[in-house]
Amino acid sequence: MTIDSNTSSVDRDDEAYLVNPDDWNEGVAQHFATEESLELDDEIWSVINFMRSHYNEHSVAPDVRHAVKALAAEKGYEKKEAKKRMFTLFPYGYVKQACKIAGMKRPRGWSTG
Repeated sequence: MTIDSNTSSVDRDDEAYLVNPDDWNEGVAQHFATEESLELDDEIWSVINFMRSHYNEHSVAPDVRHAVKALAAEKGYEKKEAKKRMFTLFPYGYVKQACKIAGMKRPRGWSTG
């Protein structure tokens, strides 16, 4: 499956995740968020930006506990509050929505939570 998003065309797998995370850009994120019926606010962008930064540094998507820790640190939440907030921001789960919007390949070993 291929989509056009602003100035780029990107290939997606059968589950609609990017085939190549390096094809990601903010237009792709917006397109994916629209598909997921999510509005990209500052809080979601902070998670997405953390995920992209982690990916750029480690060549792997961060697992949810790292993203929760980053959200807590950036927004001043307690860990429990940040975890609850993460699942409010991405109601269908971190892998299903956050990883997709951030342009990650679907993490095969992870649950959909």
